[in-house]
Amino acid sequence: MERETSWITDRFEDIGREVPVVSEFEPFLELCDEGSKDNTMVSLDVILPDDLLERILAYLPVASIFRAGCVCKRWNEIVNSKRLNTASQKPWYYMFTSTDDPIGYAYDPIFRKWYSIVLPCIETSNWFIASSCGLVCFMDNDSRSQLFVCNPVTKAYKRLQEPPGLRYSDYSALAISVDRASHNYTITIAKSKQVPDNFFQWDLSIHVYDSETMTWVTSATEMFTGWRGGDESVICNGVLYLLIYATGGGMRWPDRHGLIMYDLSSRSSHGLLMRTFIPVPFSLTCGRLMNLKDKLVMVGGIGKHDRPDIIKGIGIWILEGKEWREVSRMPHKFFQGFGEFDEVFASSGTDDLIYIQSYGGPALLVFDMNHKQWKWSQKCPVTKRFPLQLFSGFCFEPRLEVAP
Repeated sequence: MERETSWITDRFEDIGREVPVVSEFEPFLELCDEGSKDNTMVSLDVILPDDLLERILAYLPVASIFRAGCVCKRWNEIVNSKRLNTASQKPWYYMFTSTDDPIGYAYDPIFRKWYSIVLPCIETSNWFIASSCGLVCFMDNDSRSQLFVCNPVTKAYKRLQEPPGLRYSDYSALAISVDRASHNYTITIAKSKQVPDNFFQWDLSIHVYDSETMTWVTSATEMFTGWRGGDESVICNGVLYLLIYATGGGMRWPDRHGLIMYDLSSRSSHGLLMRTFIPVPFSLTCGRLMNLKDKLVMVGGIGKHDRPDIIKGIGIWILEGKEWREVSRMPHKFFQGFGEFDEVFASSGTDDLIYIQSYGGPALLVFDMNHKQWKWSQKCPVTKRFPLQLFSGFCFEPRLEVAP
């Protein structure tokens, strides 16, 4: 693959493995050399206790932490100890640069660099993907029976038992939520299946996995008329939010999308899911849900009034109670910067950052929720090679201390 000359790519193939001390770091080791002639020089590394050194290293960007592991044996042990709390890191965005193969680059917004990372478990780029607090969940797009949870930075992973319910549902939505204190996690799969010979009626079932008990529970089932589930869901504060799509017939709403909620602590819906229905703020071409600091945020393509399937802009909303508040609208110059924009696009985010990209090219736009600022990422190290080449991606937190 050809590389651009205007930027530098750092490779992460050795992440998760012990890295020997290399010669380029030797000058820094001379301060703690017992045979040094100048015995008045004392290295801070000698007097710093492990816990304080861990706190210092944890503030470094993840790429710098792995480089720091090459300084000496002690630092290398700390970096690989899984004790570093790297919660202060900015979320990265992994972009698949192949239509079929699970290969691509991860974007670091602190260094504004792209890293080559080999993802474990995933076999193709069109698998279902969800992330939370450093862990990423992958589910295959065929039988939807292969399910993995992994840390993409350390490459630690675990395969989960097959989820219950129909293997070949028409639509599935995957979500994961990790407890930031205990690192236990909850996974949900919302499956939608059309009632035979009835396009307007769809069966919806919600299946929940608990990492503490390592078991699945089918906690909700309901039949929808005029609506179906899709592939977009997220968990915020113990509540599962699921985008549903109008199919016509029965109960009608002016827009093609809606939102329903399910409290995961209730473990039962009793046919009340549609009673939680919240309409979307505009006629959307597509909607993307994400959890930003335990707030539900939706990024949506705004359709034209006369042709709702054609996107005319992109908006960002936050759900407050049962009302949507608009946070920002993508400026037209950025919207034009994507070139040709289909009615659907990829978008995901966490913490304070939202990433947006077109499936048709590698351009990546970043929105900072704190500063309400739009900014292009550094250019991705890949160019489109053929017209039907597709790009997609997902956002995740680069954490070292979290394991599945």
